[in-house]
Amino acid sequence: MALMVTSMQAAVFVALGEPSRLRIVDLLRAGPLPVGAIAEALGIRQPQVSKHLRVLGDSGIVSSQAQARQRIYQLEAAPFEDIGQWVASFERLWDDRLDSLGDFLNSITHEKKDDGP
Repeated sequence: MALMVTSMQAAVFVALGEPSRLRIVDLLRAGPLPVGAIAEALGIRQPQVSKHLRVLGDSGIVSSQAQARQRIYQLEAAPFEDIGQWVASFERLWDDRLDSLGDFLNSITHEKKDDGP
């Protein structure tokens, strides 16, 4: 099954293409965090982190919930599942190419054995 890259998936790739946002995603892999903890861990100001989180949220990568006076951010699984399916769609292509390479290398080996040293 070939999975086409949708505009939503393209937005996910764009969002993840920025180094600070990718670092935020790496931080959130360990679990939900408030904005202040993310800013502290990255060594950047909270307003900058909030802008990055807004982009990540708009692309569906993160969600947030209010907890007292803080916003807690967490990763959403769906975009990463979509990326995994998209990457897996290339598996057959590479399997076929590697099988062809193996067949070619085997044919070369057999030709050399038939021709002698």
